[in-house]
Amino acid sequence: MTPWLPYPFVSLLLGALWLLLNQAIDPANLLFGALLGVAIPLLTRRLQPLGYPRLRKPLVFLRLIGMASREVVRSCFNVCRIILFRDYQTVRAEFMRVPLTLRDPYGLAMLSCLINMTPGTVWVEVLPETHELSLHVFDLHDQQWWIDTIKDRYERPLIEIFESESPENDHANPA
Repeated sequence: MTPWLPYPFVSLLLGALWLLLNQAIDPANLLFGALLGVAIPLLTRRLQPLGYPRLRKPLVFLRLIGMASREVVRSCFNVCRIILFRDYQTVRAEFMRVPLTLRDPYGLAMLSCLINMTPGTVWVEVLPETHELSLHVFDLHDQQWWIDTIKDRYERPLIEIFESESPENDHANPA
């Protein structure tokens, strides 16, 4: 990390994204992509008081994103079916609570994004006194299924990604 390039990987990704969006590799786009890659991390570094998160398990992250993408598509069809074909008086829109083990702020932010992008669910808040997620579900029939789904499909991989110990700390020191 240097003062002018605090997050080189992010800078590289921003420059590449600029080139992909413009679908052109000419000197002007290369220069502007490099300028964006340097300027945006410098201008936004104060927005990350804890620094950028370290992705400990990239394969787990990719599996999580794949599973969440399937869940979003499945939920889109389910919510559309409910809206178009069900009697609105039979829909049970309710709030519920899910106990959370996850404590990492980046993991909680990611969980919030995953839940909010899934149609039919809305993250309301994490209750500070009990560390429970308050969740609104569009058509709630089995509260335990929702708790198990959020804990197994979302929270467990996020704990693995954001809260797992580093490899050097996994083994106890024999001395």
